[in-house]
Amino acid sequence: MRSGKQIDINCDMGEIPALLADGTQDRLLKHVTSVNISCGAHAGDPATIEQTLRTAHARHVKIGAHPGYPDPANFGRVALDMTTAQVADMVFEQLAAFEEIANRCGAVIAHVKPHGALYNSAVKDRALAQAIAGGIARWRPHIHVMGLAGSLMLDVLREAGFTPLAEAFADRAYEPDGTLRSRQLPGAMIHDPTVAAAQAVKLAQSGTVDTICIHSDTRGSIEIAAAVRAALAAE
Repeated sequence: MRSGKQIDINCDMGEIPALLADGTQDRLLKHVTSVNISCGAHAGDPATIEQTLRTAHARHVKIGAHPGYPDPANFGRVALDMTTAQVADMVFEQLAAFEEIANRCGAVIAHVKPHGALYNSAVKDRALAQAIAGGIARWRPHIHVMGLAGSLMLDVLREAGFTPLAEAFADRAYEPDGTLRSRQLPGAMIHDPTVAAAQAVKLAQSGTVDTICIHSDTRGSIEIAAAVRAALAAE
């Protein structure tokens, strides 16, 4: 960017074996600078997660853990009825298990990004955000954690002693209040690489964003990632 600020491009991976098998993930890794790899609860099998870790590590892409609700039937995109204590335990257990795989691969975990409904609910729910922070802190008290730019989740993370990374999305539509449009509504996803790239540049130019996400399972994700990276580099 002309401001000189480095904008990270992140991608959620390790969730869908087919995207590993058909080379989608490998091609995406050419365009992103960090990845958020499933911890196995909301999606992803052990083989897919480990291979994603190994490939990202070999490509020198920053690796993050991606814990979510243990609900593969809904891909972790539906909030579960859990107490805050249960959420904290769940997050801690997923991170501890993910770290074992990362250690086996010789990979370093640089950040954490909650997934799906866990992430989106914490944007407005302070108690849930605190529970997530508590689970992460029990695993590692000082690490970068991604949260939606402009949300109270970032405040909670700071209060808990973390370094928050303000995240925005190139392939998702926003509501007027700055939250993400529900995937249940029309127009929630952006599939046009040109539109996604323009949105990424606008978000980066706001000066309030550290990292911009592209989902590996978005239709046209490779083209979107390439367009976003080129547009950000041009600016």
